[in-house]
Amino acid sequence: MKLNLDIGVASSQEWLDAVMADFDTFLQDHADCERKASSAALSLVAKYPDRTAIIPTLIDTALEELEHFQMVYNLMESRGVQLAPSMGEDPYIAALIKHCHSGREERFMDRLLIGSVFETRGAERFRMIEEALQDPDLKKFYKMLWTSEAKHGHIYIDMALKYFERDKVYDRLSYWIDKESKVIEGLEIRPALH
Repeated sequence: MKLNLDIGVASSQEWLDAVMADFDTFLQDHADCERKASSAALSLVAKYPDRTAIIPTLIDTALEELEHFQMVYNLMESRGVQLAPSMGEDPYIAALIKHCHSGREERFMDRLLIGSVFETRGAERFRMIEEALQDPDLKKFYKMLWTSEAKHGHIYIDMALKYFERDKVYDRLSYWIDKESKVIEGLEIRPALH
């Protein structure tokens, strides 16, 4: 059974060029994204405490994302880069959230599927970065990250399948593939994960 979400469009070379040209700014955004990913997993625990079949997985995911934040922060420290002065709204996530259903059950499934979307996109982009980097330690770090993000993409689909029928999950998944493609193509190119 397929558990991951395919991406509809590949990230552009222009995006990668922007990241590589201003890697320190990218690291600031990357750190923010890891914190937000941890918070997103914990917010699902807070909003859906009755979904006991997935709470341990959400906690594990939140802890792993927090560990990634710590690793990025340590990398930033070694390069003399501080955290961004404020953590703004991610235009990519905000655009995706606008397309969520409003009913409690439907929104629950959408939030899980969005989790898979952003983890899968993160895996694709971290892999592009890993392939472009020259420093062997940085390459190793970003390889570890993209493989972890790909795993998280699978995990969010698996969680949805615990509560919703397979056909319903995959029908809605095709909707998100289309929406995510439009969102990613409409974003301003900047040295940021999204």
